[in-house]
Amino acid sequence: MSEEKIIITISGKDKVGIVAKIANTLADLNVNIEDIKQTIMQDYFVMMMLCSIKDANKNFKEIKDGIVNSGQQVDMEVWVQRKEIFDGMHSI
Repeated sequence: MSEEKIIITISGKDKVGIVAKIANTLADLNVNIEDIKQTIMQDYFVMMMLCSIKDANKNFKEIKDGIVNSGQQVDMEVWVQRKEIFDGMHSI
């Protein structure tokens, strides 16, 4: 069900440890990464993840806050949205 899915977008200056930091946070929250795409454009890192929060051990706000906090620790901008909101924003 889409209400159990979230989209995470991360961007900022590329550096070592971004994926590890976010992935470890997701593992600690029991959030499953279902799809991941990333690219680097002229030293600028961009990553999108589709994740399931079905078995998460925290609520959506706590998950979002944890991911955003981890991103800030590695100087990244982070957006976390429920998949149905993301889909609604990107359909016409």
